[in-house]
Amino acid sequence: MKIHYLEIVTADVDAVCAAYASANDVQFSDPVPELGNARTAPLTGGGLLGVRAPLRETEDPVVRPYWLVEDIEAAVAEVVQAGGKIAVPPMEISGRGTFAIYLSGGNDHGLWQL
Repeated sequence: MKIHYLEIVTADVDAVCAAYASANDVQFSDPVPELGNARTAPLTGGGLLGVRAPLRETEDPVVRPYWLVEDIEAAVAEVVQAGGKIAVPPMEISGRGTFAIYLSGGNDHGLWQL
């Protein structure tokens, strides 16, 4: 299993980025529009960490791993079969791949296909 994207949704993007940058000696990008204006930094072993503000008033803070999968449609079907609830069906982000979000065990999870 490999995390392709680790998303942190927080009301204080600057503080979270500063803490991670200081503790891990990384630099965060400027906001990336196609990732909800997340500021990103590389993860060890590949992938990205993205820190962004909520996209709507009802979005709570969350830390959400997006697991890299070869076939997102098959992975979504397996999640549903295992009792997970799809919160965001597969959606393409131009030039970045396709993602989906599901809820399982009281937590948010994501899938990502390149």
